[in-house]
Amino acid sequence: MSEINDKIIIGEDVFVPFLTEKEIQSRIKEMAEQISQDYNGKIPIFIGVLNGAFIFLSDLIKNISINCEIDFFKLSSYGDSKISSGNVKLLKELNCDVNGRDIIIVEDIVDSGLSIKFIEEIFSKHTPNSMRVCSLLMKPESLKYDLKIDYIGFKIPGKFVIGYGLDYAQQYRNLKSIYALSEK
Repeated sequence: MSEINDKIIIGEDVFVPFLTEKEIQSRIKEMAEQISQDYNGKIPIFIGVLNGAFIFLSDLIKNISINCEIDFFKLSSYGDSKISSGNVKLLKELNCDVNGRDIIIVEDIVDSGLSIKFIEEIFSKHTPNSMRVCSLLMKPESLKYDLKIDYIGFKIPGKFVIGYGLDYAQQYRNLKSIYALSEK
């Protein structure tokens, strides 16, 4: 990786700035305020989808003003590719009991919606009090399923993005901003 003039170059791919750290943090604060209002008097369980959502969930939780719990799923659908394989695998199950609880699924990005659909199927075998979905990014034009995403940070076009938890072959998650693959 080399950074030249605020670009990230990975092999022949050039990624350009898309969302700044300041824009991301500002939107997360707004989302946390809304969630805190919506769940006032309740103790929701935030369930992060690993690996991508851990940075977003960490910053989101820091801004939540109500009591809450945290757990994680680990799913895989991309491998080392820029395109989803179309198959979701559960690599880590929850450690908590979700029955009768208010659940907030936290995703870094909703692209096709396959992962959320997979999670909904898992929860269909349980009886949570409620389940909502919170995603930092959403690609409306890429959705293949009719899903309700309750809290959306940013709606973005169908570009491949990296940084702030989003990876390319498991790398570049540590970038503070989000970069989009440049059109050639």
